[in-house]
Amino acid sequence: MVGLNGKPSGQVVVPDVFATALRADLVKRVFWLVGSHGFQPKGRDPMAGERTTAETHSPPTGTGRSRIPRVKGDRYPRGGLAGGVASVVKGRLPHPPRSEKVIHFSVNKKERILATDSAIAYTANLDAVKARGHRVRKPSLPLIVADDIETVEKTSELVSFLEKVDLKAELDRVEGRTKRNSGKRRLRGRVYRSGVGPLIVVTNDRGVGKAAGGIPGVQVTRVQDVSVLDLAPGGVPGRLTLWTESALGALEGRTKGVAS
Repeated sequence: MVGLNGKPSGQVVVPDVFATALRADLVKRVFWLVGSHGFQPKGRDPMAGERTTAETHSPPTGTGRSRIPRVKGDRYPRGGLAGGVASVVKGRLPHPPRSEKVIHFSVNKKERILATDSAIAYTANLDAVKARGHRVRKPSLPLIVADDIETVEKTSELVSFLEKVDLKAELDRVEGRTKRNSGKRRLRGRVYRSGVGPLIVVTNDRGVGKAAGGIPGVQVTRVQDVSVLDLAPGGVPGRLTLWTESALGALEGRTKGVAS
């Protein structure tokens, strides 16, 4: 275990959940299923593109015109133009998205728990963490820190602590991947995007969450809320994770009654 000064401050027994079988396929499957729970239904107005006087004679034989519906009226800009059908100017969409479409997918409870346990075990696998691109110099994982980190309220203090535990290269990597968005994302307030950095798992957020908000890529979550979405962004397990001592205690007995 590492204290706020960056020096070892004791030893902690690692829970059995870190010995769960590594199932990258299961983690990826559950990630996309659970991620669907945050999707927002969207659809089109059923009358979009059909509020028009356009009609056609079936068929308009002998008039020398195509059989597509035409807008009624004379001496009117839209008069005589095609409308009310797909693939024409101001027409409807051929197959618009519908709000009643099922986009919320379910997942078995035991399957979700086993995937989360496997993702937790991946945080202690040095090869998997490095394969995700994290720059870590620790010879062994998981990285356990003292509970005092929960009280850090300033971003500068949290950055100083991360540098003391040899994560400066990781912070530089994430900062170098910060880029500006363009298009609709930027117009809607999502101006920047950054890489995935360290995850700090705590028992009680007593200010560290606000401090981490100013560091690109760094995320703080409570141990009771941790999920595959946090531990395996993009469905790829092995995120660099810092566990507090009390958070490890909350993981005791997590795999009870679940096959691993």
